[in-house]
Amino acid sequence: MKHFPVFSFGTMLMVFGVLLFSAPVAKAQQSANLEINTPAINGIRSTLHDQFLKLKPYLQNGAVGLTDDGLMAVRDASLIPLAERGQIEAIVSSDNHARLELYDTLAQANGHPEWAGQIRSTFARRWIDKAPSGWYVLENGSWKQK
Repeated sequence: MKHFPVFSFGTMLMVFGVLLFSAPVAKAQQSANLEINTPAINGIRSTLHDQFLKLKPYLQNGAVGLTDDGLMAVRDASLIPLAERGQIEAIVSSDNHARLELYDTLAQANGHPEWAGQIRSTFARRWIDKAPSGWYVLENGSWKQK
């Protein structure tokens, strides 16, 4: 016959408390893999690349800028020829949709859909940091040229 150790109620509460309160710490130490590849993520990245190539001249001339919430926006429509304005606004809108889809899909691929907001913030900072000098960035409601 095997003998199992008998734990007091206080010891069991202490063990339960350690497990309960250490779980959020362990979760907080995890970080998202932003380089993860899935067919869906690769498709979104390809779409974003194609749209970037179309928007690059407008990012360079200041018509379009990056926002501090991980999106793009038309900053000065007057810098876009009238004949192209509707098309560029549609590309910006499509690009923003793809960016939001990327953040959500990355969070899902990491097994933490609740991380989408943090992933979005991380990408916003990265894109702003990597933006070349001369591009416009919307920070705290004001456009600033890098």
